[in-house]
Amino acid sequence: MLNLTQTLRSLTVASVLAAGAAVAGPYDEYAGTTLIVNFPAHPHYDAVRKILPEFTAETGIEVEVDQLPYLKMRERQTLELAQDEGDYDLIAYVVFSKADYVYADQLENLARYFMNPKLSDPNYDADDLIDGYVYNIGFAGGNKGYLEGKTGSLFGIPYGSETSILGYRKDVFEKHGLSVPESYDELLEIACKIPELEPGMGGLSSRAASGHHASHAFLLHLAPLGGRIFDDNWNPIVNNEAGVQAANALKTIVDCGPEGAASFGFGEALGSFLAGDTAMFLDTTVVAGQIDDPSKSKVVGKVDWALHPMGTRRGSQTGGFGIGIPKNAENKEAAFLLMQWLTSKKGDKLVALAGGNPSRFSTHEDADVNAKFPHMSTFGEALKHADPDWRPIIPVWGKINADLGTTLSKVLTEDLDIQEALDGVAERTKAVMEEAGYYTWSN
Repeated sequence: MLNLTQTLRSLTVASVLAAGAAVAGPYDEYAGTTLIVNFPAHPHYDAVRKILPEFTAETGIEVEVDQLPYLKMRERQTLELAQDEGDYDLIAYVVFSKADYVYADQLENLARYFMNPKLSDPNYDADDLIDGYVYNIGFAGGNKGYLEGKTGSLFGIPYGSETSILGYRKDVFEKHGLSVPESYDELLEIACKIPELEPGMGGLSSRAASGHHASHAFLLHLAPLGGRIFDDNWNPIVNNEAGVQAANALKTIVDCGPEGAASFGFGEALGSFLAGDTAMFLDTTVVAGQIDDPSKSKVVGKVDWALHPMGTRRGSQTGGFGIGIPKNAENKEAAFLLMQWLTSKKGDKLVALAGGNPSRFSTHEDADVNAKFPHMSTFGEALKHADPDWRPIIPVWGKINADLGTTLSKVLTEDLDIQEALDGVAERTKAVMEEAGYYTWSN
């Protein structure tokens, strides 16, 4: 017969075991749920699809992916998010869509999910997410309306972070004893020296085609050279000294670039580098996979990477995608669990090893990731300098951007005077901003 102490001990153990069995895991309530997500046809999200089965195995939550070319994805989201009940539980978006969706009240504010102890993983470590991308892709309502700040809120999490990086032909640089450019003066000097040292080879391959591509290329130089499109009161300053310097830099790069450089879009600029027709490439980190792919690249093993050269500051672009939960989603809490898992340290490392673009500092420093992709630590260092305000995220930017890109193309192809050209852009931009109401509070 058990004595009283033994009896109490047995009851206590039984109670603990029973209580433990009754405690649900964080995913139990949602096991069997099927989430429908909308992702772009993009290398990062190709990698995401490879790791989703592990999420399902761990959580019991199924995921169906509607993967579309970017423009079709945007069209589909525009229709879906306007419905009372939408088909999508989680969507990927670019930064300009963030502004549109938040302004239309179509994305969930994530605060209440991170406040919920049943949903929010205490080991998530949000401080490990790359700062500039959280502010650029996730925040709205803060400084300038689209950045971080005391009035800002989080509506999405970066997932597939890109920034500008300098790729260079290490074999060509070694052959001629060239040092990797660290400043803009060095970059432009080497860009124009390459065609002399290697006849038929361009110095640096860049976007330059009329419209978006010329504007994008100009903005890549404007931020590190200390410029902005607007001052803090929304007055256009694109035509100041920094703006003129950025336009001059782009013109020098195109003049010393490969044949046909003035008409290059992103594809043509990358193609020129992949074909070995240019010694340097300055654009997004997302190209690394293609450069290392022997079916697409003639320069496999010949390319190394360096930070975007320094101007008056170390400023580089913020690009890529974020993920958010539509306001009209059917399975919001399960969608948050998927979002949290994908952007966790575990999920970020998994997608990096699958060939994606990680969004955490720790992933870029991870030994396993760098063993497979030796460039990753350099990319991580570049991301520390990503500028969330390298271009303004405002509703009228599309119109201004088109004008800027068209005008810059004339600078590159028709030798239009740079100061005169940018003065015209500034004047027309002022009129656009006035019509849009940006000076309502200035009096």
